[in-house]
Amino acid sequence: GNCIFGLQGLSCTEGDTADAVFGTAIEVTDAGIATVEDVQMTAVSSDMTIAGSPADDDYTFFLYRDAADGSDTFTGDARVLGIKLFYTTDAANDA
Repeated sequence: GNCIFGLQGLSCTEGDTADAVFGTAIEVTDAGIATVEDVQMTAVSSDMTIAGSPADDDYTFFLYRDAADGSDTFTGDARVLGIKLFYTTDAANDA
């Protein structure tokens, strides 16, 4: 079956509420492979914008599975082992 994963970004600093509006969702569909426990990678998502005001030492939340989506037909557990981030900066001295 297919598994629907999505990215939405929200940056929070200590004391912020995590019950806040995330940025616009970007979803990818990944077709399950037949072998249980095999590592699988999705396609690269399109660009996304992180909600909040990202700053040094903030936590940024990204990932979810949309199992309620009618196109998510994967019946087993899906574990996210990690994500690869590509990001741009707006100044030569951004870290």
